[in-house]
Amino acid sequence: MANNAQDNQDNKKKPLLKTILGLILFSFSILLFISFTSFYFNWKEDQSQLTYYFNKNVTAQNIIGKTGAYLGEVFIFDGVGAMAFFIPFFLFILSYKILFDKEIIKIWKLLSHGIFFIIWTPIFLALIFGSKWLLSGLIGYEVYDYLKSLLGSVGTGIILLLTISIYFILEFNLSIENVKSKLHSTTHSKPFKNDDEAIKEPFEEDQIYEKIKDPKTVQSETIVPKTSSKKEILEEQYSEIQQSETLPDKENNPINLSDINLQVEESFDPNGVSHTTELEIDIPTTEETVEDDISLTIEEIKKEEILPENQVNKNIYNQFGPYDPKLDLPKYKYPILDLLTNYNTNNNITVNSEELEENKNKIVTTLANYGIGISSIKATVGPTVTLYEIIPEAGIRISKIKNLEDDIALSLAALGIRIIAPIPGKGTIGIEVPNSTSTMVSMRSVIASQKFQKIDMELPIVFGKTISNETFVTDLAKMPHMLMAGATGQGKSVGLNAIITSLLYKKHPSELKFVFVDPKKVELTLYNKIERHFLAKLPDTDEAIITDTTKVINTLNSLCVEMDNRYKLLQSAYVRTIKEYNQKFKERKLNPEKGHRFLPYIVLVIDEFADLIMTAGKEVELPIARLAQLARAIGIHLIIATQRPSVNVITGMIKANFPARVAFRVTSKIDSRTILDGNGADQLIGKGDMLFTTGNELIRMQCAFVDTPEVDKITEYIGSQQGYPDAYLLPEFYEENSTAAQNNAAEAKRDELFNDAARVIVTAQQGSTSLIQRKLSLGYNRAGRIMDQLEAFGIVGAFEGSKARKVLVTDLVSLEQLLENLTP
Repeated sequence: MANNAQDNQDNKKKPLLKTILGLILFSFSILLFISFTSFYFNWKEDQSQLTYYFNKNVTAQNIIGKTGAYLGEVFIFDGVGAMAFFIPFFLFILSYKILFDKEIIKIWKLLSHGIFFIIWTPIFLALIFGSKWLLSGLIGYEVYDYLKSLLGSVGTGIILLLTISIYFILEFNLSIENVKSKLHSTTHSKPFKNDDEAIKEPFEEDQIYEKIKDPKTVQSETIVPKTSSKKEILEEQYSEIQQSETLPDKENNPINLSDINLQVEESFDPNGVSHTTELEIDIPTTEETVEDDISLTIEEIKKEEILPENQVNKNIYNQFGPYDPKLDLPKYKYPILDLLTNYNTNNNITVNSEELEENKNKIVTTLANYGIGISSIKATVGPTVTLYEIIPEAGIRISKIKNLEDDIALSLAALGIRIIAPIPGKGTIGIEVPNSTSTMVSMRSVIASQKFQKIDMELPIVFGKTISNETFVTDLAKMPHMLMAGATGQGKSVGLNAIITSLLYKKHPSELKFVFVDPKKVELTLYNKIERHFLAKLPDTDEAIITDTTKVINTLNSLCVEMDNRYKLLQSAYVRTIKEYNQKFKERKLNPEKGHRFLPYIVLVIDEFADLIMTAGKEVELPIARLAQLARAIGIHLIIATQRPSVNVITGMIKANFPARVAFRVTSKIDSRTILDGNGADQLIGKGDMLFTTGNELIRMQCAFVDTPEVDKITEYIGSQQGYPDAYLLPEFYEENSTAAQNNAAEAKRDELFNDAARVIVTAQQGSTSLIQRKLSLGYNRAGRIMDQLEAFGIVGAFEGSKARKVLVTDLVSLEQLLENLTP
């Protein structure tokens, strides 16, 4: 019992001792490394101090002190030079092994290589740099100097080159045969089950020793080349066994080799490499004489060439590179800047010092009349409005200043005074005063700005310029939906054109599609020219821009179907957003044959939302609310504009899902609160003066002006280029009363190509409209009508989104019987 207790106590002490030893080695490695590093910077000053090692009044420049200087002198200057750093490195690896019981590098292998380079590297450095002992060390230089006296510099260099060559040959097994085999990627033999199969796995040894261990046979050791086939091995062994003296002579007891029962057992090491083969031979005891002159013919084994690893394409992405959706229109040219009108050449704001000084005096006087003192005031001039930032004296209540909004407007005789108390992020109060002469912000100036050109956003939108005359750019994909409101003639339609224009200047047709709803029929018709580039529509519609309010419901429901289909694609691709999905598709990690495709962004623009609510009501509100709630992740974004932001038009359901708000001048404070949830929009001065918020703070800016002729030039420039065959087709939407539509289709006259289309569908067993288009050379509309007729007559199943329809008829015989029974 005492011995067991002593053993347990020793076992508990061992981990503690290992930890202590590991920490000692780790500390010593850090100590040596710092000493060696500091020695290279301070060795000249410290060499003279080493003679006073035990004198405490003498100090060294080395970080570790005189000890560090002494260690550097011994190991570097008088030792092996720069290779002395191997010592702390080796101690660090050894301490890590002791502390964590894990090997970063094999210790004995590192030590053997380190010893070689500690000997070889100082001599080589002495050959290159001469007497610079800090690199080669005294030992390296003296050995080189001795070799130089015997062989000269050239001979010493040849010896060094020879030794390093021998080192790499032994380390990496760089024999001529191995190099040739690696270059030509020769195939090696592999263990097999049948005699006719070649040995395909490579062997680590060049030769295999096979021992015959049957007592009845001679125990011989046969050397077999590693590329020999199994039949060749056995044939050579049979011939040797046949000629052996231990076997009976042919004359006394002839043996037929075909009667020998062969059992081959191969032993494998843990790596799966065969080393020895035991061959057991059962010799028959019959005494019949059989002719043994039958020759064995072995068919030559054909070796299949295997490509080297660097030529093997591991996946399609490495072979073809990333997928680029822009290659569908490789010659597409983005709109140029000259399409926009240059209204002012310098685009600078004229500062009227007299006006600023006069307004400042009026503000100070008005506030002083009500007992409000100001400690400082600063003016920031913008294109339309000047912001006066004031800091009131201590003890002044902010609410007292806010209540003087109308009084300050009266004293300044200006329209649209707006007080910001306080300014978010600043300890000041802002008073926005319109300029007597406003500066127009052209679309050309904001498009050409460096901020917009170098912005990295998914859907960049440039609105205009802020009060501080800075170009304001935001990302529609981050909003993710926008609600615009403004009275007639205040710049709302210009703001829509500015948004669309900025997107056209930054996005390729393969990346972005628009769905335009224009109840006015005149605001967005200019964009008809880019139908084959940027617009999306329903399959059966002729015009991409929707002007009929009755068709809006089908379009919105079709977008909901598109949204559901996209979410299914994202689910199957195991991603959460359209950006991640498209990136995965570009890297060719998604199979198009499984329905995956590149998904462009879709922006729904509704110019007059109040008219839709008045005509359709809930039928429009529900799909819009659903899109606003769910569509942001799959790249469908909404921009809704209205003249009257009343609560019966912009309901709470819609407002909750439209965090981004754009307000032009409205007529009442109630409308301002409806669109912005606060005052301010009723104090704007019109003509593009706007407020923008994403839920945090209000940003006042002057919207960029883009005129109708400019939009016409842009659409003409894009529309004149090569585009897609048709607009981007949204999925079809079927109403709930689809059975009535099917009955009407069954009663209607069948298409002339109905039978041919049915045979194509049944033969391919794939209910796809595009298949009918390709096989029968039809347009999409006609092929879609034929597909509806096939569904009505029970040949194909119902529409299932992005999936192909199910074919309900299994073979052509059943189809012909069905076609005969159908009435023409």
